[in-house]
Amino acid sequence: MKTLIGVVMGSSSDWDTMQQAVQILHHFGIPHEAKVVSAHRMPDDMFAYAEAAEGRGLKAIIAGAGGAAHLPGMLAAKTVVPVLGVPVQSKALSGVDSLHSIVQMPKGIPVATFAIGAAGAANAALFAVAMLANQDTSLRDKLNAYRAEQTAHARAMTLPPAL
Repeated sequence: MKTLIGVVMGSSSDWDTMQQAVQILHHFGIPHEAKVVSAHRMPDDMFAYAEAAEGRGLKAIIAGAGGAAHLPGMLAAKTVVPVLGVPVQSKALSGVDSLHSIVQMPKGIPVATFAIGAAGAANAALFAVAMLANQDTSLRDKLNAYRAEQTAHARAMTLPPAL
């Protein structure tokens, strides 16, 4: 089956965060790939990945980046495939530096930006699923069921008595 979503990260240390996106894509049966494509350590590979994305049939790229966080913007500069940026929590500034780097793209280089860390990676994958669900009613039904399950789970939670 043709890969629809690329999940890329700047280094293997980003995997703890980015595996959240992969788990969501797997849950929905979305064909995907996950790889390290560093903007700093392997820029030629990163440019080749971005330039080939549309021709390979990718519908979105979920790009996680920590620290300087150049990966999402650099990919977006080289492809028309939507790039969903996930700031990975960094040691120095807890991911705020990554968030600012991703969200402050110049006009003409759009990157959808999500929350710092695991929640952002999961939400980026759910956003990609929602994009695909616009053209696939069975996927839309799965997404609606997933959301209903989340709601039911939240309603079923009990809190300890107040002190």
